[in-house]
This record gives sequence, structure tokens and C-alpha cells, in this order.
Amino acid sequence: MSDDERGLGFMLVVIAGGLIFGFGLAVSNMARPEVVLDFLQFDDLGLVFVMGGAAVVTGTVFALAEAFGDRAPLTGRDYGRRLKSFDKNVVVGGVVFGAGWGISGICPGAAYASLGVGNYPILIAIGGMFVGAYLQGLWRARRTESAATGTSAD
Repeated sequence: MSDDERGLGFMLVVIAGGLIFGFGLAVSNMARPEVVLDFLQFDDLGLVFVMGGAAVVTGTVFALAEAFGDRAPLTGRDYGRRLKSFDKNVVVGGVVFGAGWGISGICPGAAYASLGVGNYPILIAIGGMFVGAYLQGLWRARRTESAATGTSAD
């Protein structure tokens, strides 16, 4: 099912999921950079339980969905694992993401939720995320173009 074929019901479920996710981030204090930084410095391990609880709920839902249905209800696609190769880009991306998380104390999803709890200075970090994503896109386009012409862009 293409993005154009998704109807209003799909979009409403996506919006509802986002609202629930954002509310959960705010209630659990994951939308507060100072709490996340305390977690990353091992001063407050409460977020381990938040992330662990989220992983248990997600794993349970996926296991039940596969056990009781053969297709995703909103998209009609078969259930299956989406395998991604473990390569240099995954490692480098993880390191860069971790550095940004450690410096700012916030990850992208929580940054948007942080706006909802009145943390407007987080707009600086969100702006940095957009600039970083844009620069990565330029770099990737340059690498793709160089690979097509046989020159090195690294």
C-alpha cells in the first residue's frame, strides 16, 4: 500500500499513536533533558524502567499481532521482519546519535514532546537536528554521485 492509498483512518491512528507517545514521554519525564542527562550519567536509572516497560509492551503487541493475524490491519501488508545490514553506516550513525543525545540530553521524539511541556529552548536542539539531517542528506547525495562517476567523495 503506497502512502497515497492510506486513508483517513490510517492517519487518525498515526496521530493517536503520536499523542499517546508524546503523553507517555511527558509523564515519564523523558521530555526533560535534565532527567535524561541524569540517566545517561547513571544518577537516575528510572528511565531504564520506562524504556524496559515500553520494550515489553511493544514486544507483546508484535507477538500477539503475528499470532492472531497474518496481515497488518491498517496497511494490509504481511507481517515480517525488516532486516537491515549491520554496516559502517549503522555504527557511525549510532555514535553520532549517541553524541547528540549526550550533549543535548534529548532524542528526536522526546524533543518534540519537550515542546509540549513548555521547554521552548529545545528549539535550538531541534534546529540542530534538522541541520544535521540536511547535511547528512547532502553528504549522501555527494557520495552517491561520486560512486556513479567512479570518484571518491570521502
